[in-house]
Amino acid sequence: MAGLTDVLRRLFRPRAPLLHIAGDVGEGPVVVLVHGIASSSLTFKNLVPMLEGEHRVISIDILGFGRSPAPEGAEYTMEEHVAALRATLRSLRLRGPFTLVGHSLGSLIVARFAADNPSALRKLVLVGPPIYGMPDEIGDRRVRSRVSAYLRAYEFLRNNKDFTIRNAAVLARLLPIKGVFEITEKNWDPFVKSLENCIERQTAVSDLARVRVPVEIVYGSLDAFIAPGSFAVVGAMRHVTMHRVEANDHIIRKRLGRVVAAAIG
Repeated sequence: MAGLTDVLRRLFRPRAPLLHIAGDVGEGPVVVLVHGIASSSLTFKNLVPMLEGEHRVISIDILGFGRSPAPEGAEYTMEEHVAALRATLRSLRLRGPFTLVGHSLGSLIVARFAADNPSALRKLVLVGPPIYGMPDEIGDRRVRSRVSAYLRAYEFLRNNKDFTIRNAAVLARLLPIKGVFEITEKNWDPFVKSLENCIERQTAVSDLARVRVPVEIVYGSLDAFIAPGSFAVVGAMRHVTMHRVEANDHIIRKRLGRVVAAAIG
């Protein structure tokens, strides 16, 4: 009976929605760009011009953000985000392996996609990935303390809606790219559920361990979303190359964009 139930569940599982293709420019080897939480494909405003001369560059808005759908009843789990990305990529009928680039939450989504779809990719590039191991699995006391502090901060943001929306609006006005960061009533549900289900309860380390293509990780030395010491495990993986960009924060500014473009190749 359990086996029959599983079969029926798969047969009647809602079809994954197609995501919004925010940009498709240039010609050459395909590069797909996937942005992060509380953002849109505006994330890649500085990067796309560096790539489109020699690549076909496809920018996709993730589930619940930008101009992508926010399905009623969605829980914004990693499985839902990846299923929507997979369905969208299939609809594009890309020929041959491509390079997949993720920023922030997008980097966690593409890491899972890469682990589950090894033949689809040529390379995986993660930009500013908020990789945190579970505190009870971290041996280094200092790193465990730092990661725990980040997770407590995220929980606070989820549980204090008015505070979070008000302060997000203040921060958004200070950023160099207008509209690159937005937490509003409209995207509050996708924000809090994606934060809890994909960032706080993430599996990025185990996902990256399953990836079979080269992985390039690019991050700014001033990135406030990266817990010091949290890259130790993934940085030691043989297929992972780390790129630290001095004096850059979480935003893909031109300096960091040039390093990302070089990592894409």
